[in-house]
Amino acid sequence: MTTTSHQNKQGRRRAAAAAVLTAVLGAAAAPAALAAPAAAPAALAAPVPVPAARGVLISVTPVDTLDRAGVTAELGALGVDTAGVRYGVRAYRLTYATVDPKGRPTTATGLLVLPRGGPARPDLVSDTHGTVAHRDSAPSGGKGHNRLTPYLHASAGRAVAAPDYLGLGGGAGPHPYMDTRSAVTATVDMLKASRTAADRLGRPVTRDVYATGFSQGGQVAMAVGRELSGGRDGLRLRALAPMAGPYDLSGSEMPGITDGRVAPRTAVFYLAYFLTAQNRLHPLYKDTGEVFRAPYAGTVEGLFDGTHPEEEIVAALPATPGELLTPAWAENVRAPRGALRTALRANDGACDWKPDVPVRLYAGGADTDVPIANSRACAADLARHGVRAKVVDQGPDADHVTTALRSAPQVVRWFDALR
Repeated sequence: MTTTSHQNKQGRRRAAAAAVLTAVLGAAAAPAALAAPAAAPAALAAPVPVPAARGVLISVTPVDTLDRAGVTAELGALGVDTAGVRYGVRAYRLTYATVDPKGRPTTATGLLVLPRGGPARPDLVSDTHGTVAHRDSAPSGGKGHNRLTPYLHASAGRAVAAPDYLGLGGGAGPHPYMDTRSAVTATVDMLKASRTAADRLGRPVTRDVYATGFSQGGQVAMAVGRELSGGRDGLRLRALAPMAGPYDLSGSEMPGITDGRVAPRTAVFYLAYFLTAQNRLHPLYKDTGEVFRAPYAGTVEGLFDGTHPEEEIVAALPATPGELLTPAWAENVRAPRGALRTALRANDGACDWKPDVPVRLYAGGADTDVPIANSRACAADLARHGVRAKVVDQGPDADHVTTALRSAPQVVRWFDALR
């Protein structure tokens, strides 16, 4: 292969990865094997009426099967290091009982991925995904990139529980974006349902949980770790390896939106999603016109109803926060006060606790979605509790996409080393 052809191939891989990993910047559909679920046989569990106890399994539906070569081909096409791929995978959509942000019974879905080989009783990885707005972009929906890391971890010999979160996949209601508390309950309940499903599928798992996640899911992973600390819920946390998470909304992410460290179009997407979702939980406004300029005030809430692809949402929003927000709310974002400050504080503090397991924080120096300052702030929070967490900086060229592509295989190898 000539140098030119090699560079062209690498460029195509990088472009493909960017297409599936940066939905907010106009992503295309994922490769077929990651995007198109297989024809599903009848569910393996009988329906359970809601309300049911948290974590009760309602149904199991097969969605995909790949052999080792298939996993290697799919991940390798995105430029992912596939040296750790040892097995094929089987993937299932789970429906299970959980609670909504107000504690009321509801249902949620998620993706359980089992290795086709490996230990008789594999350990369990909790893999929480990044920001998506379309229901089917969640792991069990199969549209987009959110099966990449579940397949990677399962192909290394661990079972993977990847929740869709509330309101995504086949879950009820709108997605409460960046509501840490409900993301944690949905994730822990997914872990419980996954253990039940694995038993029924003849592949029981251990109590050990390795927690990881990317972007929004990185922040969720840290908060899930706190929930699992001390062996609660019959699960035993073994390690934490979040990637590029917005752990520090008040001190890093929101200031990054106003000072330019977060790319303008990404900032617009995140702000529109966060403000409309949080308004349902911490009333921020009575009328959208208080927050959003015309013509966006009339359309912004409807864009995030779970039916619009991310690239469609981006196309319908302006290019900069200044074009999106009214002057009063541009100032409120710059210096949060009132209900906005309450909402931010309610979702901060994911790292403000003392893990008794190893922690590594993966980040990139060129990340303009979630600046690396978030990971450094998380490490500082942990240090105040006497925990030394290594920040694995993927380099000055590592944007959000590159951070994910480089970090995920490293997390797999680190989990291997901790066995």
